[in-house]
Amino acid sequence: MDLLTWMAWTRPVAIFFACIAVMLIVMSLWELRSPTVARKGLLPLVTTRGDRLFIGLLLAAYINLAWTGVTDLSQWWGVAIGAIGLVGVMRWG
Repeated sequence: MDLLTWMAWTRPVAIFFACIAVMLIVMSLWELRSPTVARKGLLPLVTTRGDRLFIGLLLAAYINLAWTGVTDLSQWWGVAIGAIGLVGVMRWG
């Protein structure tokens, strides 16, 4: 069975996975350049940069799913709000 027959590789899906890969590469290089220091921000636990990235990606996914289920507006608004949430968690989480 060919990979393309059971996975819907559309342009948005490819862009999504490429962005995740770029984020992981950038975070790895950032970690090598400047090792992370665990800190407590707005989240009720001590986190590192990688923890905040993971939590932020989950938040963005849940926002996007909620946007899809609650409204009929353009999905790009859900993407934008999720990205703002991701940036917020990375900065202040």
